[in-house]
Amino acid sequence: MVELKTVVLFLFTAVAEIIGCYLPYLWLREGKTIWLLLPGVLSLMTFAWLLSLHPTAAGRVYAAYGGVYIFVAILWLWAVDGIRPTVWDVVGSSVALVGMAIIMFAPRYT
Repeated sequence: MVELKTVVLFLFTAVAEIIGCYLPYLWLREGKTIWLLLPGVLSLMTFAWLLSLHPTAAGRVYAAYGGVYIFVAILWLWAVDGIRPTVWDVVGSSVALVGMAIIMFAPRYT
């Protein structure tokens, strides 16, 4: 159950980070309203808060989170940008998820 909670928390964290970066991108690159910066900042604050909810060491959380971020970014590519992931996108994000699982769920010996 801890594993499922960790993965779900990482998924929410990744979505918050991507939204927090995507909204300024829309303003800077697509000429959208500057008011997108406000929800962007709130989303990045949520991202940082969500990362702090993990009970393990920060460095481990940051390293493992990267794998989930890669996976969610590929889903974003498909769902928001309308670009279908390639086989290599799927393989790469799968490898990243395996790396996340190894980092977060391997036995710890002290």
